[in-house]
Order: sequence, then structure tokens, then C-alpha cells
Amino acid sequence: MDTKEKTEATNALGLPVKETGVIAAELNILLSNFQVYYQNLRGIHWNIKGKRFFDLHPKFEELYNDAQVKIDEIAERVLTLGGTPLHTFEDYLSNNRLEIGKDVSKDEDAVQLIISSLTDLLKIERVILEETDKIEDEGTNSMMSDFITEQEKTMWMMKAWCDEEI
Repeated sequence: MDTKEKTEATNALGLPVKETGVIAAELNILLSNFQVYYQNLRGIHWNIKGKRFFDLHPKFEELYNDAQVKIDEIAERVLTLGGTPLHTFEDYLSNNRLEIGKDVSKDEDAVQLIISSLTDLLKIERVILEETDKIEDEGTNSMMSDFITEQEKTMWMMKAWCDEEI
């Protein structure tokens, strides 16, 4: 064990305190963006119109239910790491990097909003994945890996629906 390892403060999880605080902050950014994604999904679920309504309406509900579960998991991971999850709309909007979908009712626009949102969420998750790998934070790392795998599949499906290449 080198000198740095001996002097670096760790938390009860055995993770370095300083880096864990940074990861908790990055998870709060992800939490904020997931809240915007969730609300976008609710909006397109409520407002979708057209001949594909019966296919897309339940799909959007499936996606927002999944996002709601992920929001809870992210917030609980922030707590596990010793942070405080953000919980105000002001915080969510100030940390948001996603397009906000207002009054989206056309099927193709709705699916493109999902693709755009997933693209941005994946960027945030990959940064967190890289940082958690550096400090061997397997709990957060595993969660990000699972999120990325699921979202890449959803992205592929949405792109296939649009007849686009991944």
C-alpha cells in the first residue's frame, strides 16, 4: 500500500470520500436529467395522436414507468454514497441537458425526442461509469452499466421504428 492510499480518507463503503462526493454530484446531474426525461415521456404519453396511438401510448407508459424506477434508484444511490438527492424542479432544470418536449403529439417527433434524450443520458452515464471505475465503486458502476445496456437497446428499437441506422 503506498502513502497516498494510507492517508486518503474513505467512507464506510471503503470508497475515497472526495471522489465519492464528486460521483454523488454527477449522479444528481443524472437524476435531474432523468426527471426531465420522465416528464417528457409523460407528456408524449398523454398527447400522442394519430394512427400509431395504440402502439405508442402503452410503449411510452412502459418507458416512463421504467424511468420512474431509475429515478428512485439514482436518488437512493446518492444517499448510499452520503449525498443528498436533488428534489426541486429548480434544481432539475438548472442541471438539465435534455431537450424539453412541449406539446409533442406527432409520433415521429415523440420518438425523436426519446432518441435525443437517450443520447444525452448515455453521455452522462458514461462519464459516471468512467469515474466509478477509477475508484472501484462497483455499486454505482454496475447500476450505470445496467442503465447503459437497457438504454442502448431502447435506442436501437426507437431507431429501427424510425427506419434509421444506429
